[in-house]
Amino acid sequence: MRHFYLTYLLLFMLMYGAMRAQYNTEFMNYSYTGRSISANLDFDAGSNGFTNSLTNKLLFGGYIDNTLKKDASKGLKFKNNFGLALNYGLTAFVKGNERFDFIIGFKEQQILNATYTRDFFNLMFYGNAMYLGQTANLSNCNVNALSFQEVKFGAILHKFDSVAKIGISISFLKGQQLFYIKTNRNSSLYTSADGSEIFFNSNFNMAVSDPNKKTLGSFNGIGAAADIYFETPYKNKWGKKNVLIVNANNIGFIHWQNNSVQYSSDSTFRYSGYRINTLSDLKDSTLDKLKSDSLLRRLANKRKENFNVNIPANLLIINKIYLNEAFALSAGFRYIFNANYRPYIFLEPEYHYKKVYFVFHAGYGGYALLNVGASLVWNCKSIFLKAGSNGLQGYLFPKIGYGQGLFFSLAKKF
Repeated sequence: MRHFYLTYLLLFMLMYGAMRAQYNTEFMNYSYTGRSISANLDFDAGSNGFTNSLTNKLLFGGYIDNTLKKDASKGLKFKNNFGLALNYGLTAFVKGNERFDFIIGFKEQQILNATYTRDFFNLMFYGNAMYLGQTANLSNCNVNALSFQEVKFGAILHKFDSVAKIGISISFLKGQQLFYIKTNRNSSLYTSADGSEIFFNSNFNMAVSDPNKKTLGSFNGIGAAADIYFETPYKNKWGKKNVLIVNANNIGFIHWQNNSVQYSSDSTFRYSGYRINTLSDLKDSTLDKLKSDSLLRRLANKRKENFNVNIPANLLIINKIYLNEAFALSAGFRYIFNANYRPYIFLEPEYHYKKVYFVFHAGYGGYALLNVGASLVWNCKSIFLKAGSNGLQGYLFPKIGYGQGLFFSLAKKF
């Protein structure tokens, strides 16, 4: 995961030094750019369970004090979600004929998402001292982290039925790294009243790609994915013009191989004879037997085998109403499958002045539940530029806000 964080930090610095389009879809920009080559970046992170300040400490490092943890835990619910997605790459729409153009793309995607209980959070950040004589509930939690690269080929039919657009692409995926763990029913941790014993009821499944190959060049899996795009104008009594957009992308899987490992466990681990005040500070030499590798061997059945994993698939539906030459209003729905994501609905008022578009974003759902954002589009004869964020609340109010994000596209038109 170190490569993941360094990559994000580098791209973040590039963005603010000089620098994909939002919703992880290349086809949406085609209406603006036509034939072109573009550099794209899309970052989105959020949680309904802790603040942006804590997220930044986890991403970039730094001391996490009790005040930060207390502020972050105020929004904790019995079940909480967290998600982070970063993707970036190059896309080209090249000439086909008068009715369609080809798309070629290269992209890297880094994905991390989780569902966790309040007790899981407390154990991670406070240890088990607060659970003396109590049982911490760890059931039905999961963490899913994967990184992969893709090469995309496809086409967009831009004069279907004279006005509609249909895009289809196929991607070949190279799996770099996977970590997945899911706790099942009855997973828990009991700490005795005097702190001298712990009982861990382990009921989990875990899958890991080759632990010895984690770099960008690692080839631990192979897969395929498809994108489908549809855009059509239509008329009704609302507005001067209406456009309906439906896009489904990342519909695919990765077959993990090359020494991939699966673990499964349904047992109880008991440790006694040493007072444990906090699970987050296991540094004494007498606790060697509790090191993660040896503990995992004691708790779980290990087997090397190939397996398939579905990647998070994205569904986007937008209805855009052009009220007049200058104003438009979009209403949309988004859902990400296999990603601990809540259904997301949003509104985007848009103001158009000459070559510039100003867009405001307000949405509910997803990882952070409530999002506000803004973006700017500059579209001239040879250059298309798009930059913005759908998660400004986390930047503006990091101590109480949830979520952050940014997206960027720069295209040279042909």
